[in-house]
Amino acid sequence: MKDRHDNISLDLELVEAKALFEFHQAAPAPVRDALGLRLTEWNGTLVSMAPNGGGIVLNRTVGLGSQGPATLDEVATIRRDYASEGVARYFIHATPLGEPRPLSALLEQAGLIKDRAWMKFARGTEPAVEPATDLEVREIDAGFARDFGRIAGTAFGLPESAWGAVAGLVGRPGWHIYMSFDGKTPAGTGALFVHRGIGWTDWGATDPGFRNRGSQAALLARRVNAAIALGCPLIGTCTGEAVAGEEQHSYRNIQRAGFAEIGLRDNYSPAGRPA
Repeated sequence: MKDRHDNISLDLELVEAKALFEFHQAAPAPVRDALGLRLTEWNGTLVSMAPNGGGIVLNRTVGLGSQGPATLDEVATIRRDYASEGVARYFIHATPLGEPRPLSALLEQAGLIKDRAWMKFARGTEPAVEPATDLEVREIDAGFARDFGRIAGTAFGLPESAWGAVAGLVGRPGWHIYMSFDGKTPAGTGALFVHRGIGWTDWGATDPGFRNRGSQAALLARRVNAAIALGCPLIGTCTGEAVAGEEQHSYRNIQRAGFAEIGLRDNYSPAGRPA
């Protein structure tokens, strides 16, 4: 059972990293220049940077220690790279399978502090019940790419200069982009990325004017069923860990869509930064 759980965790870590890689590939040159978008890969580690407003959505490192034990020198190099680009706030994900185990001990030794963790979720091929909503949910094409970039980019705290990169995911191989509509007006967004038979849901967002109408629940269920129809035996997603006193809308929507918690992934950020 433990080996199966580890395999699921590793598969989801890999597909998440690939989705982040794809974001960089989708960004048009003017967007890359405006954000200072930069991607470095080595030994299974993906270091993503966007110093001009990317937040932790884009300023984060995935896969450290996934292809052999990480070292203090490697962590120091990552920290210097972020510092050289003027990035003061970033995450280094401490995957539970990263080596040396626990990877968190190495990151703390390197002077990083534990920040808010992300809960990883997974589900199998049981169809999701698509909840009733007065909004229409459908897969979109390039005609609505700008709306997708605007709604999702805004919800994830990205500056307008980054919206073109989000919009660039529409029509890319492996990506299936969905939107909810109130008549002809875009209301919400959700993306499904499929890589090597694994589905990953991402970029779920709702325009503030259309909240509390079931958009996200409907979009998530639609993406789950689309992934199943595409032959994915495993579907994953993640969101911030549950925090006492904070509404957990995304967390509850994920669980209602049939996802099960597979474990928290700790995140580490520079010392002295807010949690």
